[in-house]
Parts: sequence; C-alpha cells; structure tokens
Amino acid sequence: MEIVIETCLDSIKMLPFLFFAFLLIEFLEYYSGEMSGKLLKKVGKAGPVVGAVLGCVPQCGFSVLAANLYAGGVLSAGTLIAVFAATSDEAVLILMANPGRAGEIIWLLAVKVVIAVAAGYFVDGVMQKYIVRTEKNVHIKPRETVRPSKMEVVREAIGHTFRIFAYLFVFNLILNFAIELLGIQKLSEILLGNTVFQPIIAAIIGLIPNCAASVILTQLYLSGAISFASVVSGLCTGAGVGLIVLFKMNSDKKENFRILLTLVAIASVAGMFLQFLQFYYNVL
Repeated sequence: MEIVIETCLDSIKMLPFLFFAFLLIEFLEYYSGEMSGKLLKKVGKAGPVVGAVLGCVPQCGFSVLAANLYAGGVLSAGTLIAVFAATSDEAVLILMANPGRAGEIIWLLAVKVVIAVAAGYFVDGVMQKYIVRTEKNVHIKPRETVRPSKMEVVREAIGHTFRIFAYLFVFNLILNFAIELLGIQKLSEILLGNTVFQPIIAAIIGLIPNCAASVILTQLYLSGAISFASVVSGLCTGAGVGLIVLFKMNSDKKENFRILLTLVAIASVAGMFLQFLQFYYNVL
C-alpha cells in the first residue's frame, strides 16, 4: 500500500508541470504547424539537419508530418530517418519535471541530433539504393483549413497531460514493485545492464507505437535500470505514431520495413557505441 501511495504522490507532483508544458507545445504547434510543413518541403539537401532540429520538439506531430510528406514523395528517406531518430516525445518533459535531472536534457538532445543528422546523410548518400523509392501516387488529405479554437487547444493539452499521467502512474507502480521485489541491480541485469547489448533491448522497446515507449524508457533511465546510451537508443526508434502513419500512407510495405529496420539498426549501433564509451572510457 505504501508503494501505491508513494507512486501516486510522485505522479501527482508532475501534473502541473506537464500541463503547462503541453499547453505551451500545443500553442506552438497551433501557430507554427503549417510553417513547419512548408519548411520541410523546401529544405532540399539540408533535409536531415532541418528534420533533426524539428524532431527535437517534444511531441510526435513532426514525425507524423514527415511520414505523410515522405509517402507523398516530398521528403527523402534520410530526412524521414532524421526526424524519426530525433523525436523524443515526452522524454524531455519527464526529465524536466524531475529536479536535478533537467540538466541532462541538452546533452540528450545534442547526442540525438548528431545521430539523426549523421543517420540522415548516411541513408541518403549510401543506403538510398537499398531503400528503393517507388513512384508515389498517394492522396494526402490536406490539413483542415479551419484552425481549432484556443479552447480546443487547451482541451487537447489537458487530455495529453492526463494520458501521460496515466502512463506514468501505471508504469511507475510496476517499476516500483519490480525494484522492491528484485532490487535495481537485478532489474538492470535482466535488461542486460552490464553488457553493450542493452541498447538493442531499448531500441526494441522504443518501437511501441505511442508515447508509452518514451515514458517507459525515461522512467527506466531515471531509476538506473538502463544506461544513458540505452535511453538514447530507445528514443531514437521511438517515433511515436509516425511509423504507423508511414505504414498506413505509404503503399510500398517492403520499403516501409526497410526504413523500420534501418532505423532500428542505426539506433542499436549508435547506442552500443555510446555504451562502449561508457564502459571502457568512462565517457558520458
């Protein structure tokens, strides 16, 4: 019972911060959504850089937008990969809501942007012939011309806040019980904590197609069950619902699977490299 009460109190403490953070993000999207779409369409060879920077914004809207533009033949595969790899969903907000850990956000985003940009140019320069592009004949529904009211934006922020609160409460409760029963050391060992292969596990967790993935990965990281390298790896594959939109809008399923496998491979290799640096050179 004590664990339940403690988990509930810890989650409730985050509610005000999460609400104001999501409110800010919703209004930013409200005012800049169309501009971001136009920017992505015009970036050309700078696509991976612009995609990585836009992907840093803590919401999955850009990954959905990028998937739609890719399906319509507007974006390159490298730009799409860059957006997906840079997307962090709610991880940034959860870190900001934890006193003493907010300083890690810049480091996390910087590492993810470097990985995303490098991955994007690698895919466009080397992997393009393996990720075969087919002629697109996809009708992408235009965005609604009638913008939502400010009250609808507030309601969306409230809904998003309570969805994340529910994920946080449920997973924190499970995690706290697991730590109580097994201990943090044993839990870390189960997740291959003493090996360079833990980032692969994290990359697979990141494929959960909603914001639950970023919640799970961030809480595991905050508890000490997974390393910084692993949370980076998992968040690089955690493109939110972007992957679902890609599979729905792009008719070439083989191409979609190649993009998915490329994303997992890049995230895993990058994570294992960072893990190696942590283990043997005490870097990061």
